[in-house]
Amino acid sequence: MPIVECTGRAGYDDRSPVMRGRRRCSGHSWFRDLTAGSLWLVLVAVTALWLSNAAITDLTGSLGSALTSIACLSGLLASALLLAQVFMMARVPIVEQSWGQDRLAMAHRLIGISSFTLMMVHIVLVTLGYAATGPLGLWGTIVDLVVNYPGILLAVAGTIALLMVVATSARWARRKLKYESWHLLHLYAYVGVGLALPHQLWTGNDFLASRVATVFWWSLYAVCAGPVIVWRIVVPLVRSLRAGVRVVDVRPEGPGAVSVTVSGPGIAALPVQPGQFFQWRFLTRRGWSRANPFSLSAAPDGRSLRFTAAIVGEGTARLTHLRPGTRVLIEGPYGRMHPGVRTQRKVLLMGSGIGIAPMLSLLQGLEQQPGDVMVVHRVRSDAEAALGAETAEVARRAGADYLRVAGRRIDGRASWLPQPAAHLTDVQALLHLCPDVAEREVYLCGAPAWMQAVHRAARAAGVPPDRVHDEQFGY
Repeated sequence: MPIVECTGRAGYDDRSPVMRGRRRCSGHSWFRDLTAGSLWLVLVAVTALWLSNAAITDLTGSLGSALTSIACLSGLLASALLLAQVFMMARVPIVEQSWGQDRLAMAHRLIGISSFTLMMVHIVLVTLGYAATGPLGLWGTIVDLVVNYPGILLAVAGTIALLMVVATSARWARRKLKYESWHLLHLYAYVGVGLALPHQLWTGNDFLASRVATVFWWSLYAVCAGPVIVWRIVVPLVRSLRAGVRVVDVRPEGPGAVSVTVSGPGIAALPVQPGQFFQWRFLTRRGWSRANPFSLSAAPDGRSLRFTAAIVGEGTARLTHLRPGTRVLIEGPYGRMHPGVRTQRKVLLMGSGIGIAPMLSLLQGLEQQPGDVMVVHRVRSDAEAALGAETAEVARRAGADYLRVAGRRIDGRASWLPQPAAHLTDVQALLHLCPDVAEREVYLCGAPAWMQAVHRAARAAGVPPDRVHDEQFGY
């Protein structure tokens, strides 16, 4: 396994109050438990309100009334879960920090599948229920619902929008879409929810049945929709205007990568840490409508921010043509991969390809003494090691170990290793490079498949899951 190694020395105070605070960091786990428990309480409350509205009588009545009653419950539960999805998309800082990207993505996927399934059950059963109790038949009932019931036509449009979101969320679809196209289509979730839910307000008996139900649902709407307005619109706009962010430098980083540095009078006020990322929107003729996520590749210094991106498509290719002075709108900072989640003195930073960018930012920003930090840089070849020389130099000055692992991927095996290391298992190689990995905090960034392989190796090597923090360049 070809490895380039660099070691240096630096000073560090283990008694630092900042480090002691980081060791006690719990990641706001109490808030994670609170939000999960609150969702279950909401679902129980929705079911209780449904039961209080003569649900038992309807269930024991005719076939049509039973189908309609079950349709109402599935629709109400789908509405609550859709609102939970909206809340999760709001990027509320304490939610992101307490859940972390991996748990949040898993919950987002589970709730999304559940809400969509319940919504389709609602549509089918309410149509069958109305058809069973009316004289119009199935197709006549469908036309009657769409044309004559308030909000149903909007709900149909909302359902189509949500169907687009679900379809483009499939893995095979994501592989065929550019990030910009996928991100734009994913924003249709807001449109879908906004169009699909109002019919509940206008015609839903469970919404209008009592003052308690009305107050409950309006409160749920406010709690879930309010943070979207605050954290996805107001806060990013205010931060961008106050910071006055503009491009100051664009620099190629070897073949296939580019670094962009921005600055502004309000940069120092941004609550950003090394390793985090922003959504960057450059106000050029073609780029103003698209935001792209890029991690910092240098620790914030209060004067400027720098990110480094691989040139993999039209959107990232436009970065090379940015001119100094171009205005920038930012959303963020986002991500839980920062020094604040550190609980161990020793740290392992692993980056694959352009995933080394946030690792370099962390390397510059972590408090450390000689031997505390190890950087593993996975590349296809030394010639393609973007930021490799800079990372090695920063490691030398900081007293960290820098190991570059080069080579193409192993054929026919889901591994993080290059072909020359095919004789080793993933965990054997990890322990060979970092024998004390089980005692370290581990930060990862790279392609999803590579990350999964490292996660498996780290667990097998004895690293607890809550000490592995990652950011993946995928969608």
